[in-house]
Amino acid sequence: MTAAFAGLSRWTRFCILMLTGAIAGLGQAPQDMWFATVFALALVMAFHSATVSARQAAFQSWAFGVGYFAFSLRWIIEPFLVDVARHGWMAPFAIALMAAGAAAFWACFASVSYRFAPRSPLALGAGLVWAELTRSLILTGFPWALLGHIWVPTSLAQLAAYGGPHLLTLVTVIVAWAVFALFGRARFVGVAVLAALVGLGWFCVPSAALLDDAAPTVRLVQPNAPQHQKWDPEFRETFVNRMVEMTGQGDVPDLIVWPETAVPYLLNYVQSDLSLLDEAARGAPLVFGIQRRDEAQQYFNSLVVMGQGGVLQQIYDKRHLVPFGEYIPGGDLLGRFGIHGLATTDGAGFASGVAEARVSIPGIGEAIPLICYEGIFAEELDGMTSRPRFLLLITNDAWFGQAAGPFQHLAQARLRAIEQGLPMVRVANTGVSAMIDPYGRIVGALPLNMDGVIDLSLPSALPITLYARWGDWLLIVVNALLTLGLYALSRRDSD
Repeated sequence: MTAAFAGLSRWTRFCILMLTGAIAGLGQAPQDMWFATVFALALVMAFHSATVSARQAAFQSWAFGVGYFAFSLRWIIEPFLVDVARHGWMAPFAIALMAAGAAAFWACFASVSYRFAPRSPLALGAGLVWAELTRSLILTGFPWALLGHIWVPTSLAQLAAYGGPHLLTLVTVIVAWAVFALFGRARFVGVAVLAALVGLGWFCVPSAALLDDAAPTVRLVQPNAPQHQKWDPEFRETFVNRMVEMTGQGDVPDLIVWPETAVPYLLNYVQSDLSLLDEAARGAPLVFGIQRRDEAQQYFNSLVVMGQGGVLQQIYDKRHLVPFGEYIPGGDLLGRFGIHGLATTDGAGFASGVAEARVSIPGIGEAIPLICYEGIFAEELDGMTSRPRFLLLITNDAWFGQAAGPFQHLAQARLRAIEQGLPMVRVANTGVSAMIDPYGRIVGALPLNMDGVIDLSLPSALPITLYARWGDWLLIVVNALLTLGLYALSRRDSD
């Protein structure tokens, strides 16, 4: 098969590899077909085992990556369609550049791995782990659709508590290599590896949910404001009133949470009018998203904790902004040519917050606040000086459309809970709003594209995880040892 593949034209090989990459993308939410990713990656490893140069290895991995990212990140065109007249022309460029750019990381490390250990499928896998780690960090990072995310719906996701998302990526390439090995001389090793992983998956099945009689009750409020109406003067009062009505119904909870930019006005102009929100909250702390402007005329995407009496107890400003979404490098200059960020308030966009990422919720304890995009960065939650009670994520996934984006974002939220051993309160404008326990399981949720409110008990936290203490260092050491071991074997075989 590999010989026949090598005999095809370059364009034909590119199309086959791109299609294989798209099949691999089926492992991401909402399809969650992890086996599709494994088999597609195993096939690429087979092609890699017959490559004749580092350049060819790079081309094959890049073509595979283009298909994978084009399919997995297909939701990226949705934000450009909210205002088609203004931004629609950017959509095809966005998906093409994102797919080609992300795949370039795979190509680069495939080339390096080939030089370390020519035609070694497992070396290619180790190279992909380095590639995924690198694209998670460089140029502010973009750890979306990591190969390890395919395990979120499975018990193997619990391994993230030890090595984070990149350990799951290492598991992905090892499983793919084992499948590849089934058809070669190392078939017995492949069987042993797969059997060990089945056993590990059984061992990782989490215990029952962690709830106690004194668990705080959290009210999740989901207004379901479509993005094209959210800021429209004719509709925004409707959505605010909807949230106020849902907030004030039933028994008083211990905490009420509204989504990102739930209040569609600047905080500067509504502080004197918070009595309506306070009346609906009836003494319970209320967390809501809003934009604000400081004395230096900088705009911030903020999370506010409001206490009894409408007092603003804490304000957290989003620190990790969306490049070309919430800010544009050289925004003032580009703004003159009509190029603006999709979610920006002014030409230069938002400013980054500098305050410590911690808010205190009266009667419950400390929480790590996360606003939308910040929820995808596992590395930024490590090295905490003290243990918080829970993770608090507010988001506006209306930007992501109705297909893959919201569900992939939700999957990453589940992974953050596992990595930290902390429950997460996740409230989204259009859904999915959910209470997530520290094992990444959804305790209760409001579905996509539906307004509603749900009261849920906040699960207890687990003891601090290894990943919360060490971050990616365990994965880095393990993958470095694997890489060096494969290099040594390659040099021995070539002597």
